[in-house]
Amino acid sequence: MKFISWNVNGLRACMKPKTDDDGKVISKGFEAYFKDLDADFFCLQETKMQAGQLDLQFPGYTSYWNYADKKGYSGTAIFARQEPLSVAYGMGIDEHDHEGRVITLEYADFYLVCVYTPNSQDGLRRLDYRMKWEDDFRNFLLALNNKKPVIVCGDMNVAHEEIDIKNPKTNRHNAGFTDEEREKMTVLLNSGFTDTFRLLHPDEVKYSWWSYRFRAREKNAGWRIDYFLTSNSLQPRITVADIHNEVFGSDHCPVELQLR
Repeated sequence: MKFISWNVNGLRACMKPKTDDDGKVISKGFEAYFKDLDADFFCLQETKMQAGQLDLQFPGYTSYWNYADKKGYSGTAIFARQEPLSVAYGMGIDEHDHEGRVITLEYADFYLVCVYTPNSQDGLRRLDYRMKWEDDFRNFLLALNNKKPVIVCGDMNVAHEEIDIKNPKTNRHNAGFTDEEREKMTVLLNSGFTDTFRLLHPDEVKYSWWSYRFRAREKNAGWRIDYFLTSNSLQPRITVADIHNEVFGSDHCPVELQLR
């Protein structure tokens, strides 16, 4: 089974092919990448859409969408080849369930959770909320994990270790690399989950997000903040965990998981 997760930073904008000033193709556009990557499950974050704004379907897939109440903000989606046993939107906690951040598909032997974790924002003005979210989301995953194994993917808005960020010292107190956020990821992993990329590539430096400023992607001054985590019980089934930094079209690139 092949899984892809991608923060598209506005799906409608990501749809369009992009060229540079010399006419060289920078991005082939979302539909081309979707077909190239050929996943059984394709999970999206930051779709920034409302229902009815884009009629996007692919033969052989069923799509599931969770929209934020606020227009042009957040949002998640999953395209799945296999029909799930059940679908749930959000965590069932009203405080968290108005921004379209979580979709859960249930299958016979696993849950698939697509998540777009809240950003703590400039000045860490949303850090306190983020801490509450982290605890509630961890409890949500643990409740699922008590029933069957869990695969969780998405933009989790934290570079967990220094290897996951280009400039750890200068970013230590910035959103996404605070001690508090990193500790919450540590607690989540210690509660029974595996960072699949780090499992297979313990020493590899590879990033999944680059700021649009300062030519960061050109310089590869990035962060690894997009993940596939699995219940520890799935470790023997993990065959591939990759980061597709050759794919453009967003400030993030897709990440991949394959299970036997």
